[in-house]
Amino acid sequence: MSNSFGFTSGQPPEWDLERFLRGDEIDAAVITLERNRRTFAWKCAGVDADGLRLRLGPSSVTLGGLLKHLAWVEELYFQDRLAGRQSMAPFDQLDAERDWDDWAWRTAADDTPDALRALWVESVRRSRAALDDALTSGGLEQTTADGMNLRRLMVDLVEEYARHTGHADLLREQVDGATGEGPPPDFPVP
Repeated sequence: MSNSFGFTSGQPPEWDLERFLRGDEIDAAVITLERNRRTFAWKCAGVDADGLRLRLGPSSVTLGGLLKHLAWVEELYFQDRLAGRQSMAPFDQLDAERDWDDWAWRTAADDTPDALRALWVESVRRSRAALDDALTSGGLEQTTADGMNLRRLMVDLVEEYARHTGHADLLREQVDGATGEGPPPDFPVP
């Protein structure tokens, strides 16, 4: 995604408060999704392998599993649905009907923290490129191959991140006591 929204990968965001408060529908959708991605990245930053495998109670949800799950969600929504492109590995070998419920949670413990974070960051990078291509050719009313409009796709992604960032918040607090609603201003955009 271009830095026209104030989000440049690897740098702290350059907030345009006016655009955030009074921007159009596309501004609101993109900025909200990027804010959620950045908060999720912050919740997973600096956590070691044991922390990424930590579970609460009987739940199979882990920070590592969330990284893998959200990477797959990014690929499904932005590559498969929006751009009509094949997902990157390892998602290109998965079947959503067969693997959706447990694959990310079951396999994340086999990956290193760096590999999990890199997988998620690469899927986000690919998603930004697909979204940028789509927005260059039209607005939020354009439809995906399966008939979903881009507006609904963006809302679904924001909802997915909001739900799972809540999970990540609880897990991170259990790992090292870290809490907070949002990253510090100098935390880079993933």
